[in-house]
Amino acid sequence: MPGRGTPVPAPGADDLAFFGSVGGQAVWYPGDVPEALYQPFPLPGAARGHVWHHVPETRRPRHFHTEPELNLITAGRGLFGVGDSAIAVAAGDLLWWSPGQDHVLLDASADFDLYVIGLTPELSARVLGRDNLPAHGGATRIRLEPEALIKLRWLCAAPFGADPSAVERHVGDLWRDAHTFRLTTVDKHALTSRAIVSLMERPELRRDDVALAARGHPSDVSRYFHKDVGLTLTEYRTRLRLLRFIHIADTRETNLMSAALNAGFGSYSQCHRAFQETLGCSPRRFFGTDLRTRMEAAVINGVGSG
Repeated sequence: MPGRGTPVPAPGADDLAFFGSVGGQAVWYPGDVPEALYQPFPLPGAARGHVWHHVPETRRPRHFHTEPELNLITAGRGLFGVGDSAIAVAAGDLLWWSPGQDHVLLDASADFDLYVIGLTPELSARVLGRDNLPAHGGATRIRLEPEALIKLRWLCAAPFGADPSAVERHVGDLWRDAHTFRLTTVDKHALTSRAIVSLMERPELRRDDVALAARGHPSDVSRYFHKDVGLTLTEYRTRLRLLRFIHIADTRETNLMSAALNAGFGSYSQCHRAFQETLGCSPRRFFGTDLRTRMEAAVINGVGSG
């Protein structure tokens, strides 16, 4: 299975790398091999939030996205890859993936059951209010009490109906309740939490400025950040800038150079280099060909059992 930095090469094609399948057909991704794909959270239609019941046949490769995400494990055991770390999970665990945090389900028991909840950043901010930024620096994994697990599982499994506003209210209530439990638990160093919050607000900040906002020495902030997040501070900051770059390029009538500068890069060449190193292709190829569609649609059929 493709994991962080371990692609499966295409037979006889040195410039291709395997990332999974779409509709039962293998998906081959041209160019350099990124460690994680950019795959937006699958929100149906114009929805701003949704709950998916995990289906092993549509398991996604290692990926990251703009939308914050929660995973609720209701049965079985599993193993997630997160940056250069791994997290073992079991029934009753609630996981949080901040924007830009890569994640992948590496292995799962036969009885593994998972609900995946995602919201747009805008809806998350509206639902959580002043707790939204602290939520980004909050716990990655918490162990729920049985009563909390039952409540969240019921909210995940309850029928939403067809009315978009009713669906949004339901998902918003679920999001708020889940974060009520998350924000009472700490599993990161305080320097890491404050650094994440500062980067979520201003991904253009330099390392020394992030350290200043986190109220720590730059080397201490960097060390604890890597330990807690599984990515270096620079890697994570670059991903947040790239996510902002993609959003600006998608939503504003502007050229790529202006989008790069508005996203926090010092120049278009710096953005181009970071884009190529992180996503394995140039911005023009990403926006101008079907490569983006293929990247976003890639899945890995099946899941290991253990």
